[in-house]
Amino acid sequence: MIQRIQTLYLLAIVALMAATIFTPLAYFVGGVHEYKLYAFALRGVESDFSTMYMGIVMTLATIIPLVNIFLFKNRQLQIRLCAVELVLLIGSIIFAGLYYYLSNRMFAELEFHTQGFRIAMIFPLVSIILDYLAMRAIFHDEMLVKSLDRIR
Repeated sequence: MIQRIQTLYLLAIVALMAATIFTPLAYFVGGVHEYKLYAFALRGVESDFSTMYMGIVMTLATIIPLVNIFLFKNRQLQIRLCAVELVLLIGSIIFAGLYYYLSNRMFAELEFHTQGFRIAMIFPLVSIILDYLAMRAIFHDEMLVKSLDRIR
C-alpha cells in the first residue's frame, strides 16, 4: 500500500490541504484594521465573518484522499474518488478567490494599504497536479492488472 507512488501523492495532498485549512490564505491590513482569511473564517481584531462553505469544501478535499489510500483493492473506485477530489480542489480554489474578492469589496471603505495572498493559497493548485498524477498511476495499475488477466 505505502510502496505505491499514488499513495505518496495522496498523502502529499492530505498534508497540503490540512495546511491550507489551518493557515491563513490571505491578509488585509489598513491602519488599525487587520483581517486574515482562513478556511472557516475571515478573522479581524474586532469581528469575525464566517466562510463555512469554503471550509467544508477544503475539509472534504482533505478527507477524501485519506480514505482513497485505504481503498487500494478497488482501483475503479479510487479513480472515481480522484475525479471527485479534482472537482473539490477546483471548488476550493474558486471559493478562496471568491472570498478574497468579496472581502476586498466588503471592506472597501477601510482602504487597505497592504493586502495579498499567503503561501497556503497555492496548495490547492499543487494538490490538483498531485491528484492528477495519482489518478494516472492508479489507472496504470488497473491496466497492468487487466493485461495480466488477459494472458492467463
